[in-house]
Amino acid sequence: MISYKHFSFDLWLTLIKSHPSFKQERNRFFFDNFNQKNKSLEEVTQIFRQVDLMCNAINEKTGNNLEAEEMYLMVISAMNDHTYAFHDIDLKALYNEMEQLVFKYLPVIYCSNTSDALCRLKDGNNTLSLLSNTAFIKGSTLREVLKRLNIHDLFDFQLYSDEVGMSKPNKELFQLMIRTVVANRKEDMLDLKEIIHVGDNVKADIEGGSVAGISTLLINSNNKTILSLFN
Repeated sequence: MISYKHFSFDLWLTLIKSHPSFKQERNRFFFDNFNQKNKSLEEVTQIFRQVDLMCNAINEKTGNNLEAEEMYLMVISAMNDHTYAFHDIDLKALYNEMEQLVFKYLPVIYCSNTSDALCRLKDGNNTLSLLSNTAFIKGSTLREVLKRLNIHDLFDFQLYSDEVGMSKPNKELFQLMIRTVVANRKEDMLDLKEIIHVGDNVKADIEGGSVAGISTLLINSNNKTILSLFN
């Protein structure tokens, strides 16, 4: 049925998605606490979106990783027409506030088939991993999210861009994943095409995986789902 030995997955919009209330509450927090220029809540929401898109584009272009704290500072700066004095901001406390919001408004499994499909793939000698770019939410937080969603233990290892300093589609990041697969499986020989990376982003997931020589599958952003792995 399946010729692959290892399944690598993107995380956001592939296996999980944001809680409907999380971004609303996050934007409200910044509106209430860092809004010296009296921007509207709608403007704050738009600024978050612009920073998210810009940083994602930068990370994809450079292959590096902008830190969550840097992104929050960009939001605060843009909210205040780039006049805010950063020296009064406790970045650790700020991130802790955001992390608690994540746990309060926990991301949800992408669809009803996701967990069952992962469990089916895990059967036998298959191995699974995560290869995810991060943005406003760090890898350490996402590990705890996956524990609370009861899917953490399905993965043999997890690689996050903020923890390794590289972002997809950086070829070196995919090569790191491949080396980790081989080390975890303890096999001398593994055909690259026996590794498949699954994600929703054409550039980060599909182009990145293809350049590294592994198999790829685009889901969710097209007409395919995780169940396509079983066809």
